Amino acid sequence: MKRLGFRSRLFLILALFALVPSVVLTTVWGGTMARLLPLMSGATAWDSAAATGARALVVARRQRHAADEDSALAAHERELATSVTRAKQFEYLVGRLVPVLLVVGLAILALLGFLASRAAGHLSRQLSRPLDELVGWTRRIRRGEPLPAQDEGRGAPEFQLLRSGMREMAVDIEAGRRAALERERLEAFRESARQVAHELKNPLTPIRFAVDQLKRKVGPELAEVVEVLSVESARLEAMARSFAQFGRLPEGPVAELDVAELVRDVVRTTVPSSIEMRVSVAEGVPLVQGQHDAIIRAVANVLLNAVEACGDGGRISVSVGAPSPGEVVIAVHDSGPGIAPERLESIWRPYVTSKTGGTGLGLAIVKQTVDAHGGRVEAHSTPGDGTEIRLIFPVRRPDQGA
Repeated sequence: MKRLGFRSRLFLILALFALVPSVVLTTVWGGTMARLLPLMSGATAWDSAAATGARALVVARRQRHAADEDSALAAHERELATSVTRAKQFEYLVGRLVPVLLVVGLAILALLGFLASRAAGHLSRQLSRPLDELVGWTRRIRRGEPLPAQDEGRGAPEFQLLRSGMREMAVDIEAGRRAALERERLEAFRESARQVAHELKNPLTPIRFAVDQLKRKVGPELAEVVEVLSVESARLEAMARSFAQFGRLPEGPVAELDVAELVRDVVRTTVPSSIEMRVSVAEGVPLVQGQHDAIIRAVANVLLNAVEACGDGGRISVSVGAPSPGEVVIAVHDSGPGIAPERLESIWRPYVTSKTGGTGLGLAIVKQTVDAHGGRVEAHSTPGDGTEIRLIFPVRRPDQGA
């Protein structure tokens, strides 16, 4: 036999809770009435009283009495006969009334059963439909599928609160899944970057030594070839450093940093004089807890990207401020061609680049550094109107408390 569903079981339970007491009460009431009503009529007692009264009247009439005594005996005989007649009538009515009462009891029981079934059906629908909906939502959450945009809205208000809570939970779980996948993906990227950096550094060291020796010993006819070797080996060395930086998280002592002064120092050593540069610092910018070298590399990578996007004659503006309490924002805006909207989200991913010979690790290292400091990165761009990169640092690292 197929197992009953939740709604059917709930309907039977609710119906039995209503019907069983009704059946018991109706049965007890009907049986009690069937027993008590004949006893209440007193027909047997009145028959005995009539028989003994008749014998008493016969004995009394054998003696001579006065007229008033005979009248009293006649009145007593009439009263006794009337009482017996009424007892017989009541007994007759009781005999007919008991079946009627039983029929009425059964009718009331049927009405109660109908009302109980209707109430049980309504309650089972009000409970089972929202629960079935929420059970379906749990399956969707387990499979990672999105929840319906609109819910049925049935059931008690508490179910709506439960739906809202499950929607929030589904969003948190999905965010956790994405974060876990992102962590796994970045860890895989970092591991591959560490291996690539290691494999590049091993042959690069003797190559650089050999190129330096060649520069000192070869004649002018091979100078150009040696210079090509020097430039390309330097490029490979820079690439190996990029892979090494991305392959490890920021490390080193944590100190309170003056972000405004740090940005000014990076601008002086990174931005060439052929580019118009403007730095603005808001008043009262708080110090930031972080690793000095890691933040310098992050700001330098952003500025180098801005320089390459602008080219000679371009404009770069850097602003440092604290627009909201507890956060310091470094915003770098360039006058380059901008980034297409469909590419804007992918600029933070490792190995994604549009530059010839680039590794695609510059902004990935920036994001990794800011994330390690408990901050976040943002990018805003309008094609033809440049790009703005925002590095948002908390005033204190999350692991250092308030």
